[in-house]
Amino acid sequence: MAKKTVRSKGGFRARMLAIMSYLGILCFVPLMRGRDDEFVYFHARQGLIIWMLGVVGIFSLYIPGLGKWMFTTSLFFVLVLSIIGVISVFLHRAWKLPMIHTLSTYI
Repeated sequence: MAKKTVRSKGGFRARMLAIMSYLGILCFVPLMRGRDDEFVYFHARQGLIIWMLGVVGIFSLYIPGLGKWMFTTSLFFVLVLSIIGVISVFLHRAWKLPMIHTLSTYI
């Protein structure tokens, strides 16, 4: 099976949009503005899944007992995955984040 390379049409604009993908709710900007650029759209989909993980973490605070632990754990994962995503953009790569990329293919 051949490995598919994700390419970008733009330079600075594409990178800025791709970085915005990993900055919480700002992931919606590249989703709407970057559909024509495969690189931006790749990162925007992954950023959306990471943002959704954060939202689920916030709602977990309502669970008595385990809520704070689940919130802290999800916040940690959101932070780590977002940093990895931004590093990926800076290196002009399209790293498929484990499980996040799989879920993002359904968007």
